[in-house]
Amino acid sequence: MRKLGPIDSAALEKPARHNLTDVVYDALHEAIQEGRLKPGQRVREIEIGDWLKVSRTPVREALRRLQSEGIIEPKEGGLAVTSFDMRAVAELYDVRQTLEGAAAALAASGADSTELTLLQSMLDAQRQCPTDARAQARLNKNFHEQLYRAAHNRFLLKALQAQRDALVLLGPTTLMTPDRIAAAYAEHSEIVAAIVARDPKRAEAAAREHIRAGYESRVQAMAEQLQESAQYPGPVFEPN
Repeated sequence: MRKLGPIDSAALEKPARHNLTDVVYDALHEAIQEGRLKPGQRVREIEIGDWLKVSRTPVREALRRLQSEGIIEPKEGGLAVTSFDMRAVAELYDVRQTLEGAAAALAASGADSTELTLLQSMLDAQRQCPTDARAQARLNKNFHEQLYRAAHNRFLLKALQAQRDALVLLGPTTLMTPDRIAAAYAEHSEIVAAIVARDPKRAEAAAREHIRAGYESRVQAMAEQLQESAQYPGPVFEPN
């Protein structure tokens, strides 16, 4: 029986999370992001409750929230992790190119000195852990979130955050190889250089190129994931 593995008991006591629904939501979100719950795989309340050692009520509420975000979808009388075909992935990255390019251009026009310093500090942090994929993924997320805030546009920020929620369905980070880590660092550096130079057109072009490169890496990762899924079909949770 394939399992997700043990949940860190300390997660149930995180002060930033005040109820079990949040804990279940975070655990499922992380499992999908890391590829332990894969697109198309069924999720069942009782098995999730057993895994997290919680009642079915917070599980049901967390699944309802994930479904409202499009991360979980109805499937054959139950629920499953939403699947994206390659066309949907291409469409997602097309939108991301536009939004991230706009954010970079706006940041080049309106970012303040503190925001520029934060972006540069994030580049320094990336450079200091060149082979740690999970750390790089966290730093990458923080970099993009700071870029969004530096754009100073609440409506663009909301659209970007919704778009990033959808990315969780694509599975583990593409920053799994030294080559992609190095390339992403160089791409981020060009974005920051353009923003510091107050050059919106250059910043937009750099951001769009960064997303295009990410898309190419994502397509390769998804192809490898499909091969793995063909070898190990079936749900993550299987009844005894």
